[in-house]
Amino acid sequence: MSVVESDKRIEEICAGHRAQRGPLLPILHEVQAEFGCVDEAAERAIARALNLTRAEVHGVVSFYHDFNHAPDDRPEVQICRAEACQARGVEALMGDAQNAAGDRVRLKTVYCLGLCSAGPAARVGERMHARLDSVSLRKLIEEA
Repeated sequence: MSVVESDKRIEEICAGHRAQRGPLLPILHEVQAEFGCVDEAAERAIARALNLTRAEVHGVVSFYHDFNHAPDDRPEVQICRAEACQARGVEALMGDAQNAAGDRVRLKTVYCLGLCSAGPAARVGERMHARLDSVSLRKLIEEA
């Protein structure tokens, strides 16, 4: 898709959400789903369409762990490494997780998946996984 075509598509996405209150996050999620990332060009196009600065859009993109700055076709496993999961032993699992992932699976550190009492926790797509140990995390990564 050319830059002009992608800008036009982003304008269409923005127009589809313009009537919503607080349309930025839904727009970012739709752009991420369609293009595989929210890169600088997408940030500029969204900012233009919503009459925001690129810095305002980039601030939101860089704050949330859901958005990628470049496309990556590998499956992603998000592993919570916030304090509660650290207290429940996530750091001891990371070596095995990285070995299981190799170059085939992208491991992404996130801070809080909301399963603090049931950590260590991970997410693959929309599915949450709790009470992970070395064996269950390795299996999760291998099946991603």
